Amino acid sequence: MDKPQPITANVGKELEINVGDKRFIRIPIRTHLIKKEDNIIDVALKYLKDKICEGDIVFMSEKIVAITQGRAIPLNKIKPRPLATFLARYVTKTTAGIGLGMPETMEMALRECGVFRILFAAVIAAITKIIFRRKGDFYRIAGSKARAIDGPTSGTIPPYNSHVVLGPIDPNGVAKEISSALGGIRVVISDINDLGGNILGGSHDDIDFGEIVQILEDNPLGQGREQTPIGIIREVLNNS
Repeated sequence: MDKPQPITANVGKELEINVGDKRFIRIPIRTHLIKKEDNIIDVALKYLKDKICEGDIVFMSEKIVAITQGRAIPLNKIKPRPLATFLARYVTKTTAGIGLGMPETMEMALRECGVFRILFAAVIAAITKIIFRRKGDFYRIAGSKARAIDGPTSGTIPPYNSHVVLGPIDPNGVAKEISSALGGIRVVISDINDLGGNILGGSHDDIDFGEIVQILEDNPLGQGREQTPIGIIREVLNNS
């Protein structure tokens, strides 16, 4: 594989991070505006084939995978039911994203996860928040499909500032396809924001998802209009 070109960090982000006794560099990759007409394998080949090195791990935003699967839905195409409007009122809004805090995103959570699961998660979350003052139980119970739903924010790139983006279908399978196209490089599909995140899928069984989350915990791809939905993780070795 060819030696990568010089790289720069996104504004307010650092390229390097220490995790345990290891040091890693995170390389953000700028792309064109990804749309549903794009093929995710073609996107990966276009922007990565001349940049990756042996031992690298590619991390790809779950959002662009979902967009290429046609899972970005215009707000005006979503008609929230009264239950979605009611539940959305009690979701905590954050600067990192609206999550299920609007009727349209909550409606899609009800469709994706089922009414019973969302109601159960809401009841348990309310109880544990009142009694134990513990947060986060709603998403733990609702599951990864609910966590992966993205609503528009002020920093969202148009036209997705008027869309709800669902989580990707079969992230493990997508990661494996991208890995195969890139000659076997390790690939993960990540759901990371400025408050944390998780790994939705990976191409190899030996990838340590917990370590990857730690490497990406400061969200090196950015939260706004950086247009860098793909990145490369490269370990900095002592002899490099």
